[in-house]
Amino acid sequence: MIERRATARVRRALARQAAVVLVGPRQVGKTTLALELAEETGALYLDLESSADRNKLTDPALFLKDHEDRLVIMDEIHRVPELFRELRGLIDRGRRKGLRTGRFLLLGSAAMDLLRQSSESLAGRIEYVEMGPLDILEAADTAGTADRLWVRGGFPDSFLAPSDATSLAFRQNFIRTYLERDIPQFGRRVPAETLQRFWTMLAHGQGTLLNASKLAAGLGVSAPTVTDYIDLLADLLLLRRLPPFHANVKKRLVKSPKTYIRDSGLTHALLGLEDLNELSGHPVVGASWEGFAIENLIAAAPPGTKPAFYRTSAGAEIDLVLDLPGGRGRWAIEIRRGLDPVPGKGFHNAREDLRPAQSFIVHSGADRYPLAEDVDAIGLRELAVMLDALRRE
Repeated sequence: MIERRATARVRRALARQAAVVLVGPRQVGKTTLALELAEETGALYLDLESSADRNKLTDPALFLKDHEDRLVIMDEIHRVPELFRELRGLIDRGRRKGLRTGRFLLLGSAAMDLLRQSSESLAGRIEYVEMGPLDILEAADTAGTADRLWVRGGFPDSFLAPSDATSLAFRQNFIRTYLERDIPQFGRRVPAETLQRFWTMLAHGQGTLLNASKLAAGLGVSAPTVTDYIDLLADLLLLRRLPPFHANVKKRLVKSPKTYIRDSGLTHALLGLEDLNELSGHPVVGASWEGFAIENLIAAAPPGTKPAFYRTSAGAEIDLVLDLPGGRGRWAIEIRRGLDPVPGKGFHNAREDLRPAQSFIVHSGADRYPLAEDVDAIGLRELAVMLDALRRE
């Protein structure tokens, strides 16, 4: 069993709030985490995909009144969104009895409609914890693990599959299920074939600036329709829009976000890349590694960190800028696939603009060494450990 860092975050959130929403894509391990907590605490677990469990909540106030002294876990909460209104009354009545924390753990697949409903109904009574695929700090630190995580991605069944072929089959089925079943469940009537073409176009353009008009022309749809597709994949935590950094500098800055498919394994599945050998010879290899590093570093960073990229029309550029919370300063991070990273002139020019507290060139090895004044080459895992240490302070 791989220990998930989200487990500790959920426990801390339950100790602070009456209700906690654990959000993340399907198959990422939310239910496994919830069942572990249920076994530890004696919680009541309800799977709202089951008609039998949904029927128990025909009168939720009556049913849940008998379980107010224990944690109640509700999986697939988007199936019964009207529950949020009922939970507000239950939480308020419980507070008057001294039951202020650890009442409900709600699991959802991160549709924005779900989050919007919960925030409107349970304002001041709820906390959110995001759970993504496995990251480099959760996977064992053994030879070849980082490459396996990169190629297969972090969905547990994909990462732990007995072979690359089995892993690829899981991810291709995952994509098909999302397109044909899960997305329609959220009320989005998008033709599966069109959305798969669009998703594949994003995989080919991993890490590029968003150009909705160009994507629209390739699909034969309007630019606003492309924006809707982008919103949908981002809402489901399958796509990241990395915003441009807006600095108070007298430079002409890029204004479009970059787009990354958040799980590298899904990128490779959309492109039909089965193993490291196939990936290494594909044009997407550098952008794929960049996206993989960015997701791992953001996952490790302290809550409240603001990620962005920096680029000017003159060519100054930094792949990832992290504005850390709590006065910890700004980190500038350039990402290079390979063991001999060399920062370009654009990186140094960008550093002069931003004056970061620390600067790093992330490479695919494990060694750390200075490259220039105030610039270190560093392995991805070591930098993730440094960011995680800030989270724990």
